Amino acid sequence: MTSKIRKTSKNLRHSKDKATGLQTLQSSMKWHHMENIAACLWNAYSGVLSDQAMILAINSSFVDPLLQFETQLKIIESSFKIVFAIPTLEKVKEMGNNEDDQEDLKNLYQNILNTFEDTLLILVSKDLYKLQILKDMAVWMNEDSSYLQERIIVIISRVLSFASRKVRGYASVDAPCLGVLAAELSLLCCHNDPLITQQASSGLYHLLCIAKCQNADIEKNKSTIYDKSGNQCLLPTPSEMEFLPKVLKWDKTKITQSVGHTLLPSSLTDFVWSLLMRLSSPNYIIAFKASTMLKLTLECHAHKVTMVSKIVDAIYKKLCEDSSHVMRHAMLRVITLLTRTSPKKVIFQLMDYPVPADNTLILMWHAAGSESSVAPHVLKTILLILKGKPGEMQDSFMEKRRFSLDTTNMMPVAASQALCTLLPIGSYKKAVAQFFPQLLMALMLQLFYSSDLKLMTENRMFYARDALRVLLNCSGLQQVDIALNKKNCWNQFNQALFHHHGVYLVAKTLSEYNFPQFPETLHYLYKLSVEGPRRSEDSIITVIFLTELLNNFFKDPFPEEFLVLFRNWVNDSNPAVSKLSLQKIASMAPVINEAQNVCSLLISILDAFLSKDKTVIIRALITLRRLLVKLDKVTYSSLCTRIASSYCPLMDHRISVFYVTSDEQILSDLFLLHRHLTSHENYITDLISDALGFLRSSQVYLRRASVILIGYLAKLGGHLLLRDEIEVMLEAIDRVLRDEDPVIRKLAEITYKIFKEIAHRLTASNLKQIFRRVFNSIYTKKLKPLYNYNWPNNLAGSPMRIKETKNDKEVHTDENYEFNSVKNEMLVCGLEHISEEK
Repeated sequence: MTSKIRKTSKNLRHSKDKATGLQTLQSSMKWHHMENIAACLWNAYSGVLSDQAMILAINSSFVDPLLQFETQLKIIESSFKIVFAIPTLEKVKEMGNNEDDQEDLKNLYQNILNTFEDTLLILVSKDLYKLQILKDMAVWMNEDSSYLQERIIVIISRVLSFASRKVRGYASVDAPCLGVLAAELSLLCCHNDPLITQQASSGLYHLLCIAKCQNADIEKNKSTIYDKSGNQCLLPTPSEMEFLPKVLKWDKTKITQSVGHTLLPSSLTDFVWSLLMRLSSPNYIIAFKASTMLKLTLECHAHKVTMVSKIVDAIYKKLCEDSSHVMRHAMLRVITLLTRTSPKKVIFQLMDYPVPADNTLILMWHAAGSESSVAPHVLKTILLILKGKPGEMQDSFMEKRRFSLDTTNMMPVAASQALCTLLPIGSYKKAVAQFFPQLLMALMLQLFYSSDLKLMTENRMFYARDALRVLLNCSGLQQVDIALNKKNCWNQFNQALFHHHGVYLVAKTLSEYNFPQFPETLHYLYKLSVEGPRRSEDSIITVIFLTELLNNFFKDPFPEEFLVLFRNWVNDSNPAVSKLSLQKIASMAPVINEAQNVCSLLISILDAFLSKDKTVIIRALITLRRLLVKLDKVTYSSLCTRIASSYCPLMDHRISVFYVTSDEQILSDLFLLHRHLTSHENYITDLISDALGFLRSSQVYLRRASVILIGYLAKLGGHLLLRDEIEVMLEAIDRVLRDEDPVIRKLAEITYKIFKEIAHRLTASNLKQIFRRVFNSIYTKKLKPLYNYNWPNNLAGSPMRIKETKNDKEVHTDENYEFNSVKNEMLVCGLEHISEEK
């Protein structure tokens, strides 16, 4: 491609019109005698003319625009180094032998500069995009102090003046370099040399005029004037045109106000970025000027700055390279000012670094936290991050914000550590009080996640625990923190099996000290419960915390708005939530008749019988029994059929659910079933047949329960049995009379006697037997306890080893808290044993 450009250039040079060629030849001949007097000037002039020809040839070719610009830029750089390396005009004049020579040298010197300037004007006249060359000229100028800045600034100012006049007829302006160039000119506006200051302020003025045309769409409603051609353009008022360049001299505040107000967000971002890079300048004076302008710009126009994350990341890297950077304070001030207008962008970027945070990052957190006006926004952003689960793969909106290549989300851990830094800041006191409930629950959840986190290091990153303690101390709850520390709560939170109990302890201790944030905490928990958790495992934390608060501040039954939550939780997808809800409802048995919508509450319990989790079904049975004992007769009778029909599927497939209770409770269950079972003959025979199978079980408690259940079923539905069936059952019970367990032998004697009585009542007449069945189906028997047997608590393998408490509050102790972990739940029945026996 380069050879193609050169070939095109060569052809175009040969095809230039005669007038241009003649002018070039005349010009060359005019200064040819200078070759012997000032070779450096002659060489510079020849080089500039050659480069100009090459540039103009490329400019007229059909080469890819990007490649064309890159090639022209390289040639311009070559000319730049030639032109601005020549001596000063005073030294050039000294080369002449007489006045004529000095005049010729002066003209040659000026012609070199004019030729270079003309080349730039030609490029810009055809494409304003090539104003970018001026930006690169400023960069080259700063790279080599030997270049005379005044010469360069004069040319830059003239080209900008030309461009500002040209854009008057343009509907839009494509000049992406204005921000960087504005930064360089702004610094030069405060130069010690008044000539440079004058040219820089003039150039900046023209640059802002171009920027105003970029804002044409935004400022279309402002006053406009028309140029001679009738084209509409935006220009400053006459007073602005007259005084602006003068105002821009030395006045950093006016400079930053004008630049910040005029530049588009993208250009202003480039302006800020360029000043930020100049903070690392070895020239302290330039670095100080840049820091001042940076501060002034961001104080008024930080809201227009884009690419905030990139700026924050650049500051972090610079401070990591040199923690004692002379401009460290200025860089941290940038973080503060950006946080004021873009807290979310700043905080997300600060959370995207490895944990634990290093000293540099903690400094930046302090800087972000020093702006009290945005403290609520900062905490909101952190709360948003705390909704994530550490170690989760990124699959949310956060993924697009992350710069790191690691897709594992550790931002919540970083957020917890950040809270340890931010919460104690005095200016955050009001915001911490405002978001206390949200912070409390978010950190409780993070404690749960952290205890299960497999990415722990040797240092154990329990920042959620530390942040929670800081939150308590910053909220006037120091005594709560001390009490929990005495209970060894904080040290045990790193144990996964302790966490649910730890949540209970925190809620209970807060209640014991009557924490003043109770109303807003309760309101937030209610809102959280209604909206539902992000994850199913989150709901268990909410249920434990809310239940304990309600237990300590309300009497049973709870108000309806809270009772409806427990009713919904009965059939939650998380079995632990279902059981906790059922457990709490069971504790309301003494006052169940005072509750509203008792029927709907009972129906939700019956729906739990359909759960796939066996322990939920058992807990639902226990809860239902407790409530039915205290339920008023009217409500009881209205639900009797529904309750009985819900029991039947359990009897058909999960007979062992009846083994979890005492003799009287089995009788209570069967009482609910007289009208329902008598019309379903198969239920009785099938149940008895299944129960007979457990008489050979190796588990003592299963054999005892089978004997008792068979006796009650026989008493209840004996009229449905045939003589042959009774004989089989008598034979089976007869074998149990010789069981090794003396209690089973006594129970078997009672059951055997029941079957003997049934067999004695049977007649050979089919007609009489049918009549007896019909009669018994409409006559309700009153069953009484037959065995007067209560399950011992120390029976090995018995499900009755799980203690039923009379009050739900008793469950919340270190020894008896049943649901302190899903992994540590104890079975409340022998369902697994039964499945194996079958």
